[in-house]
Amino acid sequence: MKNLVILIGRIASAPETRHSGETAITGFTLVTDRPKIVEGKTVKNEAGYTETLAEFHRVTVFNGLGTTVAKHKAKGDMVEVQGRLHYSKWTDKDQIERYSVEIIAEEVLFL
Repeated sequence: MKNLVILIGRIASAPETRHSGETAITGFTLVTDRPKIVEGKTVKNEAGYTETLAEFHRVTVFNGLGTTVAKHKAKGDMVEVQGRLHYSKWTDKDQIERYSVEIIAEEVLFL
């Protein structure tokens, strides 16, 4: 079995680092594009270029790698993220079950 994610995109929000004890936790949003498809066909604009839809992904990076990302990367920079999917489930104050998904990055390549 394998849980592997590889994404290449642009950083949509500046990386932010917080600490939990001695662990540095850096988070940022990565945006990727995919072709817009309607009725099974790729949509082209007037100039003939493929239209795209943006998808936003929450990325979490720990310790030294996260600190390096926060220090050297900014909004708009392109990176490749390799890691795994992590799912969370909790009950909010109104007793509604909530779910989230994030990518726990094991590698962040600066492109």
